[in-house]
Amino acid sequence: MPTIGIKRDLLFQALGKTYTDDEFQKVCFEFGLELDEVTTEKQMLTKEQGDSQLSAGLSEDVIYRVDIPANRYDLLCLEGLVLGLKIFQGIIPPPQYKVIKPTDGSVEKLVVKPDTEKIRPFVVAAILRNLSFTQDSYNSFIDLQDKLHQNICRKRSLVAIGTHDYDTIKGPFIYDAKPPSDIKFVPLNQTKEFTAADLMTLYSTHAQLKQYLSIIKDSPVYPVIFDSNGVVLSLPPIINGNHSKITLETKNVFIECTATDLTKAKIVLDTIVCMFSEYCSEKYTSEYVEVVYPNGTTEMCPELGYRTEVISVHRANKLIGISESSTNITNLLSKMCLKSELQSDSKNIKVTVPPTRHDVIHACDIYEDVAIAYGYNNITRTLPNTNTIGEQLPINKLSDLLRYPIAEAGFTEALTFALCSRDDISTKLGIDSIDKVPAVHISNPKTLEFQVCRTTLLPGILKTIAANKKMPLPLKIFEVADVVLKDAQTEVGARNERRICAVNCNKNAGFEVVHGLLDRIMLLLEVPWSQARSNIGYYLAATNDPAYFPGRCAEIIYNGSPIGKIGVLHPDVLSKFELTNPCSAVEFSIDAFV
Repeated sequence: MPTIGIKRDLLFQALGKTYTDDEFQKVCFEFGLELDEVTTEKQMLTKEQGDSQLSAGLSEDVIYRVDIPANRYDLLCLEGLVLGLKIFQGIIPPPQYKVIKPTDGSVEKLVVKPDTEKIRPFVVAAILRNLSFTQDSYNSFIDLQDKLHQNICRKRSLVAIGTHDYDTIKGPFIYDAKPPSDIKFVPLNQTKEFTAADLMTLYSTHAQLKQYLSIIKDSPVYPVIFDSNGVVLSLPPIINGNHSKITLETKNVFIECTATDLTKAKIVLDTIVCMFSEYCSEKYTSEYVEVVYPNGTTEMCPELGYRTEVISVHRANKLIGISESSTNITNLLSKMCLKSELQSDSKNIKVTVPPTRHDVIHACDIYEDVAIAYGYNNITRTLPNTNTIGEQLPINKLSDLLRYPIAEAGFTEALTFALCSRDDISTKLGIDSIDKVPAVHISNPKTLEFQVCRTTLLPGILKTIAANKKMPLPLKIFEVADVVLKDAQTEVGARNERRICAVNCNKNAGFEVVHGLLDRIMLLLEVPWSQARSNIGYYLAATNDPAYFPGRCAEIIYNGSPIGKIGVLHPDVLSKFELTNPCSAVEFSIDAFV
């Protein structure tokens, strides 16, 4: 959930009313937001850096830090928050956003070249005319772009925003992709010309920009936007050109959003245009830009589209648990920036979704807005019409029952990660290829430690022992938890299996310790030892497993089927887990005992 910081005095000035901290917190709660913190720039830096000397000279203005729902992109700046609150309080009606053509009728063009398909194929654009910036609104304009970059733009990987002083450049504009050495320009706040390749080195240590370099760094071509005179506007998603930077004196702003996701690019453009078109001389208007794609198709941007949804009054009351009239529900929706009109049958409401509310994608989102406007605290608490009795899953109940006797046997319980590296369940256990393991792989692992779902509990316990080698011997560790196994016969292609794993680490392997634990568990489960090795009871059968010492490994057979293994771990396995003392282990499934 993103958090925005807004100066209290500016906020109250825009709202036309002064609140106490508690009063404003209540206003936020009624609107579905949360006032997270009341602070200052000085306090924020001191808290982050821990050094009060670094905050010397910073503003003492009170800042409200407000938590915003992740999908409410229209509330990520002062302008959007003030507009939403004023409409919610009934001070103003929802504005009508419009896209207009220039007075001379010549729509600006942005031509997309074929090579952009190799790296960042989509672009949208718009123009805001006759803006009047103040220092505060200018800061808000920049801050909104940053908030969008971190949120819906996924750190510029999906969408990158560029804003330019339209009066310093000349259309039609070109969006192309070129080799880095062919792109030369003066980047923002620099005085020297660089090639795009040089910028990768220049910004490799930059506090903010270095995180975006990897998006295009390894590509043979970099995206670039330039005007008809060859002036580079931006190198998305890294930096804009210094030539077209916006200032407080800027009157006309050209906005471009390059993207790998066209839908998100349109949402971002609509949000910026709607929020800051209120500073235009003709309020809530923006100017078209015609985007021309390589195949000859054209698209007029921004769309600022309005759409309608029809909801049922009866269903709204039923889902929320209220009994409001259709007129009241219509008024409640209007408070949430959703212009609503009661249908002739008085049973349905036609709701107009504005371009600021991209979070409304289904009727259920509208019902949620009815609940927010009504007030969750105002909904009468009622008992459910039906009673249900909660019951613990049998497998969980059995797991809990077994934990105590295992602990009483001298073992300490561990709770290890359900994800592990590929090596943990393959090469470290003596298996030469991960392809031989029925593992579920993570498609985009963030670290090497979490690449697959564990197929055995053994690696987690061995790593726990390795991290506690300084503890006195013996180290007796156990875990009762799930493993995940690939299974084509299941609906999702994988299944969970509850297992018990216990490891004894001492100066000698102590196979009799884990064998005794196995016998104790089977005694508690009332499973007899099968002397005749029949299909009733349990017994051990010799087997080979690369994780165990040759001739020191056995399968645990229960009612004729193998459920696990027991034995002395192989020295190679121990060395790969950085263990020097011998270990014995037992691991088996308990699903069969439920």
